[in-house]
Amino acid sequence: MRVGRFLRRIGVAAIASALVFLAVVIALVVFSRPPVPHGDGTTLDFGILRTDAGELPALQFYEARDGQEMPYRHYPSPNAKNVLVLLHGSAYHSSYLQPLASHLARNDIAEVFTPDLRGHGPEAERRGDVAYIGQVEDDVSDLVRRLGQRDERPVVLGGHSSGGGTAIRYAGGQDNAAVDGYLLLSPYVHYSAPTMPDGGSEWTDVATPRIVGLSILNTLGITAFNDEYVISFNMPNAVRDGTETLRYSYDLQISMHPRDDYGSDIAGLDGPSLLVVGAQDETFEPEAFRPLFAQYSPDTEVRILDGLAHFGVVTEPAAHREIAEWLRSVG
Repeated sequence: MRVGRFLRRIGVAAIASALVFLAVVIALVVFSRPPVPHGDGTTLDFGILRTDAGELPALQFYEARDGQEMPYRHYPSPNAKNVLVLLHGSAYHSSYLQPLASHLARNDIAEVFTPDLRGHGPEAERRGDVAYIGQVEDDVSDLVRRLGQRDERPVVLGGHSSGGGTAIRYAGGQDNAAVDGYLLLSPYVHYSAPTMPDGGSEWTDVATPRIVGLSILNTLGITAFNDEYVISFNMPNAVRDGTETLRYSYDLQISMHPRDDYGSDIAGLDGPSLLVVGAQDETFEPEAFRPLFAQYSPDTEVRILDGLAHFGVVTEPAAHREIAEWLRSVG
């Protein structure tokens, strides 16, 4: 009797402790300071972004698996050898990719599709948020599958910055539509990867306590608070036009970079792969990409281009030439 009573007391105490712990974690998530974007600027040089409005295609739409109409821009090139799906980076949308996309399409190197990822762009319904972790991946897979059904040319998946991180995540995912190669432009890998500079980046403000709390809750299967904002982007006021997405929820932030075991996602780059980064990239450590990808994806070619910064791999002719040369070899 006494033993049974003792065990029951231990059980009650354990349950009480677990409930207290859960309450503390939820409080950490709910009451920690959300990230607030400021417009004081960053070390990123937004001045080199130069979208040509005259060459920017109008948005078109495809239907994702949840029935949502998802926007994309199409750069036709019927004589090109390849099709390229190119993903934009954090905070903005597909329009800034226009210089690279136009160059590739105009020169019959690739027919290019640049989607506005869910939660982004002028047509965003839930700006900065998605319904679940991995929905961005699912949307990209739906677009790739649609293109594969209508076109027999090789499909290459590419992305810049967080878009490159999304492409790496896609490579390591399950049941995604198959692609024939990967193009990674200054890709975000992971906050713990050697490609991140010591001290982080002025580009972002991260609500670390909230992320820690949400990570614990998700480990326990609790996702009710995943729409809480966990990161903000410090885009200068001078370049904002109202279509930017300056804060991400936990669901969206996790969806746009490789998993914590980022080595496994990198190892998933099973087709021809090229990584291009500028030697003067302000956000990442350019030289760290070579040993990292040599370890996990030795067949991925890494090119570090002198004189180019983070956005230069999208805007500058030197990068366009390197990317075009590689794309001609795919397929």
